[in-house]
Amino acid sequence: MITTLLVANRGEIACRIFRTCRELGIRTVAVHSDADENALHARVADTAVRLPGAAPAETYLRGDLIVKAALAAGADAVHPGYGFLSENPDFARAVLDAGLTWIGPPPEAIEAMASKTRAKELMGLAPLDAAQVTEADLPVLVKAAAGGGGRGMRIVRHLEELSAALQAARAEAASAFGDGEVFIEPYLEHGRHVEVQILADTHGTIWPLGTRDCSLQRRHQKVIEEAPAPGLSEQLTQDLYALAVQAACAVAYEGAGTVEFLVADGRAHFLEMNTRLQVEHPVTEEVFGIDLVAEQIRIAEGGALEKDPPRARGHAIEARLYAEDPAHDWTPQTGTLHHLAVPPGVRLDTGCTDGDTIGVHYDPMLAKVVAHAPTRAEAVRRLAGALERAELHGPVTNRDLLVRSLRHEEFTSGRMDTGFYDRHLTALTEPAPDPYAPLAAALADAHGRSRFGGWRNLPAQPQVKRYAVAGEEHEVRYWHARQGPAADGVRVVHADARLVVLEVDGVERRFTVAAYGDEVHVGSTRLTALPRFPDPTAQLAPGSLLAPMPGTVVRIAEGLAEGATVQAGQGLIWLEAMKMQHQISAPVTGTLTALHARTGQQVEPGMLLAVVQETSS
Repeated sequence: MITTLLVANRGEIACRIFRTCRELGIRTVAVHSDADENALHARVADTAVRLPGAAPAETYLRGDLIVKAALAAGADAVHPGYGFLSENPDFARAVLDAGLTWIGPPPEAIEAMASKTRAKELMGLAPLDAAQVTEADLPVLVKAAAGGGGRGMRIVRHLEELSAALQAARAEAASAFGDGEVFIEPYLEHGRHVEVQILADTHGTIWPLGTRDCSLQRRHQKVIEEAPAPGLSEQLTQDLYALAVQAACAVAYEGAGTVEFLVADGRAHFLEMNTRLQVEHPVTEEVFGIDLVAEQIRIAEGGALEKDPPRARGHAIEARLYAEDPAHDWTPQTGTLHHLAVPPGVRLDTGCTDGDTIGVHYDPMLAKVVAHAPTRAEAVRRLAGALERAELHGPVTNRDLLVRSLRHEEFTSGRMDTGFYDRHLTALTEPAPDPYAPLAAALADAHGRSRFGGWRNLPAQPQVKRYAVAGEEHEVRYWHARQGPAADGVRVVHADARLVVLEVDGVERRFTVAAYGDEVHVGSTRLTALPRFPDPTAQLAPGSLLAPMPGTVVRIAEGLAEGATVQAGQGLIWLEAMKMQHQISAPVTGTLTALHARTGQQVEPGMLLAVVQETSS
């Protein structure tokens, strides 16, 4: 029996595994990088071990340090979570060789399926040869052979883009998984991403635990997932189950795993087998009423599954809440997460807590929010409502995008595919801040400073406050009247530092307000208080390229130098942050008049990287 378990991971998945361990009475051990010393997963475990001597981005890839930590802490089992070393057969062997229990499939099964190229060969498929790709093959997808999560993936629609896509994918894969191998496969524009959860014991029983639809993706990383996948015929569902079981049998699989497919024109196309727990496993747990982590542990201890899996009940849907800006190329966001809370009635899986710093070294996912209901429509409505009412104070997030996506007719009708955001992102990210949020922020701020007391019995001069909301500046004017604050077009019913009530066209509207310095949250609207008198010296030259996030300059376009002619949209500088590469492009066609970025340079948000002067027409 397992008594002490080390999780070779961080963040949300480590906290989620620890939760099950506590319920089972198993002691827990966390490992952490220096950057994660105060992270939630390191605080909630019974024991925490620092992994020394490695850069933050590499720490959780150091299997030797993790095995050493497990032995030092007295652990008798290791769970890899997802990402990092979860699909590394050498790490699994190292755990077993150290006399520890491995919570996962045999290393041989991982080895057979962890490389997507070998997995395809095992299923009778073969990737494309880069040297033989022609216009007729386009579009194609360059994909990392190891790992997942959208890292090391690039769509190629023009042959001249293939070389750069291969280079970028290899670099990203090597950084994220320690393996730069990539391959090429056809890219189906309008397929659905459907997968089957499997659970297999050591006695020959394999459960196909329903389907999941994960079609809503950004940068090939899933955003919204649900179970069961809507709209599949009974025959196609059974075909998917059979293929999933076939894949598991082919490698003598044990434990939890996922077989992924692209479904198009009523047919299933095998993509890969993930030999680990998936990020989206909670929707399967909610539908089948089981704990997949507990089942993983039981199987590792030699336990047997029942002959038949439990029956599915209702529908579950999960949204991944990211610190990112979908309107600006999904740019990761950093800063302090001041407050995160969701209404009751939904499941919250998170590795963050109030006051945590969202940094640059790891994936920007803040939490997963999961709703379960008797029907799909009810689950979708419940999740959208919970996200809309969530208290989320901190960096810019994808919350509004998630709510709009869940309420989009193409999604509610179950007609979505992997091209959903290609078609709808612009409309879904149109700024729509509450028009009364700036006034509510100003009234709350005024109350916090003055309590609205001691107004002079003289004609009041308007008070002016300026706020930036979704990149636009808003000016607010209000007055200090004898009866209290007043503003044009509304009646101020109540105003204090945390709650403002306005009567608009006879309807009372309530606004909750939370301020953290210049950062103000009014309901779901995020504002930045601006100085009353802008600094005239703070103007930047037109065409200035600023770092959108903290990160490292990993590449500068070949031959790029001051004086060079560049084209609008041309990639000039590449930053790496959170194990993803982000391209900084020329905003206009013109001349590069300044180049401040240098390869290997650490940059902060707003740092000037280059200037492009537009060519006169």
